[in-house]
Amino acid sequence: MTNPYAIRTSSLRRDFGPIHAVDDVSLEIASGTVFGFLGPNGAGKTTTIRLLLGLLEPTGGRAEVLGFDTRTQAASIREKSGALLEYNGLYERMTAEDNLEFYGRVWHMPKADRQARIHGLLTDMGLWERRQEAVGTWSRGMKQKLAVARTLLHRPALIFMDEPTAGLDPVAAAALREDLAGLAAREGVTIFLTTHNLAEAEKLCQQVGVINKGRLLAIGTLDELRAHNEAPRVEITGNGFSEAILSNLRGQPEVRGVAAGDGKLTIELRPGVPTAPLVRLLVESGAEVEEVRKSKASLEELFLTLVEEEAEIPSVSKTPGV
Repeated sequence: MTNPYAIRTSSLRRDFGPIHAVDDVSLEIASGTVFGFLGPNGAGKTTTIRLLLGLLEPTGGRAEVLGFDTRTQAASIREKSGALLEYNGLYERMTAEDNLEFYGRVWHMPKADRQARIHGLLTDMGLWERRQEAVGTWSRGMKQKLAVARTLLHRPALIFMDEPTAGLDPVAAAALREDLAGLAAREGVTIFLTTHNLAEAEKLCQQVGVINKGRLLAIGTLDELRAHNEAPRVEITGNGFSEAILSNLRGQPEVRGVAAGDGKLTIELRPGVPTAPLVRLLVESGAEVEEVRKSKASLEELFLTLVEEEAEIPSVSKTPGV
């Protein structure tokens, strides 16, 4: 029977002296999903990956990856996982094809399977026509694509990627995101992605966790995070949003915040508040309303709200202890 969870941790902790780099983190990540682990620099993202790969011993708690215990079965975890961490692992004097050929031999892949896999991955990544070029002559974006192919070569069930688009220009980053999404769908692998690029996570991930100062602040789908952390918001387009009208709005008990500019009025409401009475109030006060639209908070806004609160928010999943 296939394990429904690729990763499960319970109260996972790693201390470096007095510093709690990972502090009581509990996760359940379903197999076959793209999971985004979000946090500012120094939040504990990379340390968590090293714990999950068995490269670091936890100070406390436990972790299970692909059904293996990280303390006692780390070799099995690494055998069935792929990792693209700080270094891309490429030999720049070798061609792209030779790089993958080398790693295929390291993984003891049979020749026919190895060659078919190399052809398929390089084709999927748009690199097949340039397979005989030395990697050192390539752009950073192309090297990163090849590094992704290297990570996937031995058909791992789980891959870890630590800031995979860091340092890439916007075009190269967008291309790599598209390739990752396509490969994840075709390969059926679980992807554990750390990033502080929130737009990237919003496009790629089915589930996200937010970590700061080693503590897990929230975990769930984007819609689940919004449901638990978002104030309803209404955007109104029109004219005549005078200071008197804005002041009147701010005084309403159902209104949490008001911002106006460039013919748009944004109102943050308390949960469960209908918008029609506020629109009526605007019209009766002399404002001209052209369009009313309810909007969702972006992942960036949710992230900033969580981090600024500096307090752990209860998990929106059923993960115990989060």
